[in-house]
Amino acid sequence: MFDFLDSDWFNIGLQIIFILLIYYDIKKWRVTKKKEHMLNIVLTIGFGIWALYPYYTSYVGWNESEKKEMLSNCHGDVNNTKLCQCLDDATFKNYTFDEYKQIDKNSSDYKDFIKDAKEDCLDDSWF
Repeated sequence: MFDFLDSDWFNIGLQIIFILLIYYDIKKWRVTKKKEHMLNIVLTIGFGIWALYPYYTSYVGWNESEKKEMLSNCHGDVNNTKLCQCLDDATFKNYTFDEYKQIDKNSSDYKDFIKDAKEDCLDDSWF
């Protein structure tokens, strides 16, 4: 039901909302010089870091050489290649490189992750 929380567009939307809220409070603070607006700015920045930090550490934390080492070697039709790219992206988002190296690929948790990722990749719905 809440699959949209993992999408890139949701995170981008959150970033835009945080920037708009900060801009609004800075504008109000310049006019009124009230402490409440400064507190709102600090709280918005703090909440933004808390909400978006896990996204950046796992998804952006991969080096290009690490990505090339991990990438699936899917060849064949276009649909199979798109599925493999989607699975690779899901892996980049959910694991850091060190976590991925330490995962037991035969564990039930990892198999459940792959199963769920395949279902999400093959799902054509908007949400």
